[in-house]
This record gives sequence, structure tokens and C-alpha cells, in this order.
Amino acid sequence: MKVKEVAELTGISVRTLHHYDAIGLLTPDAVTEAGYRLYSDDNLATLQQILFFRELGFPLMKIKELLDSPTFDRQEAFELQHQMLLEKRRKLDEMIETIEKTIQQGKGELIMSNEEKFKGFDFNSNPYEQEARARWGDKAVDKANQFTKEQGDALGEEMNRIYFMLAKLRHESPESEEAQKAIGEWYDFLNKMGNYSPEAFAGLGQVYVDDERFTKNIDQFGEGLAVFMRDAMAVYAQKLKG
Repeated sequence: MKVKEVAELTGISVRTLHHYDAIGLLTPDAVTEAGYRLYSDDNLATLQQILFFRELGFPLMKIKELLDSPTFDRQEAFELQHQMLLEKRRKLDEMIETIEKTIQQGKGELIMSNEEKFKGFDFNSNPYEQEARARWGDKAVDKANQFTKEQGDALGEEMNRIYFMLAKLRHESPESEEAQKAIGEWYDFLNKMGNYSPEAFAGLGQVYVDDERFTKNIDQFGEGLAVFMRDAMAVYAQKLKG
């Protein structure tokens, strides 16, 4: 199939396919004398796998690293992707149920318990683990995954406590003594699970604002919290560096 045909089949742009070729992620098996890219059935199978990875939040260079690995097993990867997508669907179904009940409550049709209001929100797990591995390496993430369930629950409660504390301060100056003390607790908390240098800590704060998914999750504790945390983290990191 020519690149235009693949684009029409998959719904992704010709420009994207050219980009995949340029970075060595998906190189067509043949090119005509006129310079037209020709994609084989095997190329299409690889493209399908790439798009599954993208749907699950994997960055392109991480996908390339996986596909280029001599130990990569396509069928095994499909089975893993299947499990991850089912888990994603389960979480979405819970969120949909929660918001439907919330709408009904707003109409006076039912009364929700506090537990029901937050069903589906899970701040104890990290939906961006693969991106974290790509950004900061496997060592820090593997260390975090060594915690038992009880430790994980305790860490989740501690994380939420700090988020709520910071949310109360988000209208204050990020440089204030109270804000810096609170963000210091966040720095100490993160270093229980990994090894964050001042530079990495400030960089993570920037990700909270640059990545809308992080912003959305963090701002559920209070609008503007992600920006406040970024600024406070930058100040704290600068102080650590002296």
C-alpha cells in the first residue's frame, strides 16, 4: 500500500507516517523508482502495534526502543497491550458510573455517599509509569514498585495529604515560608520512591504544567495547583542548589 492509502486506512496523517519513517520507527519495506513508499502487511501489523502503544501513552522513542529490542515478542506485546487496555476501560467505566450518579444527584434523583463521589479516582497508581521510565530510567520506577500493598496504601494517603495541604496554600506566594515547607514535604515524599536531584525535581514540576493530563489530575485538588507546585518546586530546587 502507498503512504496515502495507509493514511486513509488508519486515520493518521501522511505527515505522521513520514515522521515515523524519518525516526526509524516504521520504515516501509519498499520504495518505488518514483520514490513512493510501499507498506507491506508486516509494516501494517507493526503500525497497529505502534498505535496501541500510543493509545497507552508510550512516547515514540520508547516504542522504537521496544520494537528494536532483540527480545521483543510481537504476540506477547499484543497480549500485554490487551490487558492494559482492559484495565484502562475498567477505570473509565468506574469514572463514567461516578459522573452519571453525580448528574442524577444534581437533579435530586439520588443521594451519593462520599465514597461513591470519588469512586474511580485512583491517585495511588501511576498511569504514566512508562513515561516515567522513559524520562528518568527504570531504576527509580522499579524502586517505587518494590513497595508492598500496605506501604502503597500508606504512601497514597500521604500523597493525598500533601496535595490537600498544598491546595490550601496555592493562592499564597510560592516563595513563602509556609509554601516552601509544604513543597519540601513533597520533595521528601518523592525521594522515598526514587532519587530526585534538585534539577529533576524542578523538571518534574514543569511537566505538571506542560502535560495536560498531569495538570488535570493535580488540579482536581484545587484549580491552579499544578502551576503553584511548579513555581514552588523551582524555588525549592534553587535553594537546594544554593
